[in-house]
Amino acid sequence: MFKAVLFDLDGTLLDINMEEFLQHYFRMMVHMAREAGYSETDQLIELVWRSTGAMITNRNPQLLNEEVFMEHFYRYWPVPRQEFDPFFERFYAEGFPKLKQYTRPFPGIPEMMEQLFARGMKVVIATNAVFPLTALQQRLDWAGVGNFDYELITSFEVMHFCKPHTEYYQEIVDKLGVTPQDCLMVGNDVGEDLVAGCIGMKTFLVEDLIIDKGQSFTPNWRGRLNDLYDFFNSW
Repeated sequence: MFKAVLFDLDGTLLDINMEEFLQHYFRMMVHMAREAGYSETDQLIELVWRSTGAMITNRNPQLLNEEVFMEHFYRYWPVPRQEFDPFFERFYAEGFPKLKQYTRPFPGIPEMMEQLFARGMKVVIATNAVFPLTALQQRLDWAGVGNFDYELITSFEVMHFCKPHTEYYQEIVDKLGVTPQDCLMVGNDVGEDLVAGCIGMKTFLVEDLIIDKGQSFTPNWRGRLNDLYDFFNSW
């Protein structure tokens, strides 16, 4: 039926309230920054938000998302990059793992993924490309699906665009060497995930932790995770 299945991560494969999670994420970052002797913690959080926004709005195909973030961040951050980059690395190695307690795995997700790989399906983790790979790999581990050989994980190191731009989905298609019509996008965010339909992908809206801000996209299929499992079993 399809050659590739794309999955959003947060709220689709992993039970997580991202708004609450980000509060703990930034609280941990501030705590570690203060421990490391940095006093500009309010400026740090503001800059991370602003630089993330610069990534999301970027449409320049010549720049990786990581390059956009770092160029914007260090344009305003007073600490030199060669000194502060190790802080980010330490945060994701030591602080980020402690945030697992604010997430839960969804029952049935590992079995579903096993089934798709057994069929020889190309599987993509199509999460918004604003995090480094380590943060995505850890959340995949928390979801119980970190051990699969994914065709692509859309980290900020490898992607040039973010959701909700259609270029993000076109870049995935180009990397896979398939057509949009070969792909199914599965996600819980109406505005960020269903936009994949604009380039010809089929879409499945997962409603367990649905995010709907009123965008006028209509999925090809919709339902809760159990309905998704039944959908895959019906192929």
